[in-house]
Amino acid sequence: MKPEALTEALVEKFGDQVAPLETPFEIPQYRVEPRALVDVATYLKEVGFEMLLDVGGVDYYPRSPRFEVVYHFLDMKNRRRVRLRCSPPDERPEVPSLAAIWPAADPAEREVYDLFGVVFTGHPNLTRILMPYDWEGHPLRKDYPLRGPREKLEARFAAEKNRFHAPKLAGER
Repeated sequence: MKPEALTEALVEKFGDQVAPLETPFEIPQYRVEPRALVDVATYLKEVGFEMLLDVGGVDYYPRSPRFEVVYHFLDMKNRRRVRLRCSPPDERPEVPSLAAIWPAADPAEREVYDLFGVVFTGHPNLTRILMPYDWEGHPLRKDYPLRGPREKLEARFAAEKNRFHAPKLAGER
């Protein structure tokens, strides 16, 4: 199936829930509404895209919609790829999990949740995977404090007991 045929099939089957996007690459990409994501991904698997390569998150703050979850799929038999872009609402960033369709989505979705705070509904174990369990916030959000949670400390305390910098050596000022 050529990219044009895939575009026609997706638009015919899913209507305004899927929109083709321009791309400077040879990989066709589509914007997908969160409510249609599982159905579109299932359809892609049925037509030959049997491998989920990657799930990534993007924060376009201050643009709205702010977040985007990007999926890359591969059809190994025909050597073709496709990219889906899903933008959850800003006030409650949630998209459905694809872990039931592709087990490889499990850790990738946990990573996007951990670093961006996008919730994957229906995920079997949506817990932190990179940051400590008691970490506050999501460090790849563009509005996250540059110095992390320690920025919330009083300036006096941070300046006096800064354990994050190496101690000065003898003779240094």
